[in-house]
Amino acid sequence: MARHLVCLTFDFDAMSGFISRGMTSPSPISRGEFGANVGAARILALLRKYDVAASWYIPGHTLETYPEQCERVFAAGHELGHHGWTHVPPAQLSREEEEQGLERANEQIRKLTGHRARGYRSPSWDLSAHSVELLLKHGFAYDSSMMADDYLPYRVRQGDVIELEQPAVFGRATRLIELPVSWTLDDYPHFEFVRTPTWILQGLMNAHGVLQNWVDDFMYLRHNLEWGVITYTFHPFVIGRGHRMIVLEKLIRTLLDHGAVFMRAEDAISEYDQRAPIQERSRGGSRG
Repeated sequence: MARHLVCLTFDFDAMSGFISRGMTSPSPISRGEFGANVGAARILALLRKYDVAASWYIPGHTLETYPEQCERVFAAGHELGHHGWTHVPPAQLSREEEEQGLERANEQIRKLTGHRARGYRSPSWDLSAHSVELLLKHGFAYDSSMMADDYLPYRVRQGDVIELEQPAVFGRATRLIELPVSWTLDDYPHFEFVRTPTWILQGLMNAHGVLQNWVDDFMYLRHNLEWGVITYTFHPFVIGRGHRMIVLEKLIRTLLDHGAVFMRAEDAISEYDQRAPIQERSRGGSRG
């Protein structure tokens, strides 16, 4: 029987993403505040309207800065995933700094939910050479930062050797499961305008054109695979704007009309794990 899963995921960065880029003047900080105080509430109301459970990846900075808003997310039945302590990508941190951030934010998640996070998503989707080792050490069940598939989770490898002048040497598959993501299914590059002294992210795309892309990616899954997962990534300060909330609601309604099964990422990962248990893995990673 065909079964097509949809994970709506929200990176609840608030102001942490701007701070990590050194953008600490009042205007960029206020953009993060919009996500925490306005956008998140709108999203929670919409998810409640359609009885959709989602996954929220929350930096430790947001957990400590906006505890009440984070409590509302958890109280609504959504998964709280790990999104670093700051929003600095792990690839820019030392191993010690990365581990300290994992531990510090996980402790905040434990205080709020009663348990540590099962899932991790790296800030800016940029893992370090140490990330897989640390995620395994700290008991994470899955990561959601990589892009080696679009509809099928897979086992994360450890020990790849990637050099410019040599063929890639792939490491062994681990128990850590990857829930793949894509910039095409992320609201940020489509919609956000960011200007710094060295670069500009133009963004500001027509929301209905982006919606068509998002729907079509689900339709390809539906027409070509018996089982699979599509993962959409949103940010409350981005998708929370009025015209984009209209598009998010249309996405939910359209996918429901076509048989989508919405669930939290941790539940989708559990379903994959049952379909492709670790003993079935191969050296290059297991596909379900």
